[in-house]
Amino acid sequence: QVQLVESGGGLVQAGGSLRLSCAASGRTFSEHAMGWFRQASGKEREFVAATSWSGRSTYYAESVKGRFTISRDNAKNMVYLQMNSLKPEDTAVYYCAGRWSGGLDYHGQNYAFWGQGTQVTVSS
Repeated sequence: QVQLVESGGGLVQAGGSLRLSCAASGRTFSEHAMGWFRQASGKEREFVAATSWSGRSTYYAESVKGRFTISRDNAKNMVYLQMNSLKPEDTAVYYCAGRWSGGLDYHGQNYAFWGQGTQVTVSS
């Protein structure tokens, strides 16, 4: 089992940047693909970004491509989401998630571990 704890959310003006962090427990962290999802108030959860177990492969939702970057540090059991050029429509609770498998996936139902979420609010 892997436990995940997100941090780094907050309030930022449009055009600004935030870096989300996800700390993972467990000795098998480097075996798991990781992803970030978000859920805006009144909307369904949506995929944001994913990274393979090694970090060499990444995948992004079209809405964040070119603005967000997912990365991981397996030595520190950490996953990051660098968010630049933030827009008000990026406002949501952001969740870190992990898969049993090491391969990329953008379907939330294929992720087994979830953090508690961190709020990101982008003001216009």
